[in-house]
Amino acid sequence: MKTYLFDLDGTLLDSIDLILKSFHHTARVHGRPERSDAQWLTGIGTPLRVQLSEMASSDEDLDALLATYRDYNLEHHDAMAKPYPGVIEVVKTLHRNEAKLALVTSKLSRGANRGLRLLGLEEEFLVRVCADDVVQGKPHPEPVLKALSALDALPSDAVFIGDSDHDIEAGRRAGVETAAVSWGPFAREALEAAGPSHWVESPEELLRL
Repeated sequence: MKTYLFDLDGTLLDSIDLILKSFHHTARVHGRPERSDAQWLTGIGTPLRVQLSEMASSDEDLDALLATYRDYNLEHHDAMAKPYPGVIEVVKTLHRNEAKLALVTSKLSRGANRGLRLLGLEEEFLVRVCADDVVQGKPHPEPVLKALSALDALPSDAVFIGDSDHDIEAGRRAGVETAAVSWGPFAREALEAAGPSHWVESPEELLRL
């Protein structure tokens, strides 16, 4: 039985604009130097704590940055985030076909659950590995390995589907096949170095992996 592990942001959920606006808002509120969208994009796919720690002067400062980001993000989440065309139907088809499914995301559980609720995919993803479930986030393989364990699945039967090099590296290090999607915020050139097993141009192609 095939096992499909999905990243959330940039793969299932089109939330990139929301994420970037959340970063810019946080930097502005705390008087930090402005960064470009491209600079913020490089960290998407890794835990938020890791990304914001680069501008934090202390643990307390980091906690304040995180709180500002999350408050803004959650406040605007449902108005700004939306599914990528076709992904909901594909996930539901996989679920009907009794594939093993898990969500593997660098978001905390609260944000991940909010995203799945918006997508209407809570029943399809009963197994969820979030940032608060692991010690090491992506690109470390721990989240992928934890999902496989929860599903009682073998790496050789699994594919990890994501939009960033962090997803591809985590999957590769865990010994699973990887699929890079074309509809996320990263250009193909940026993902080539990570060496995905598959390139996916449309969600429907996932049914043929």
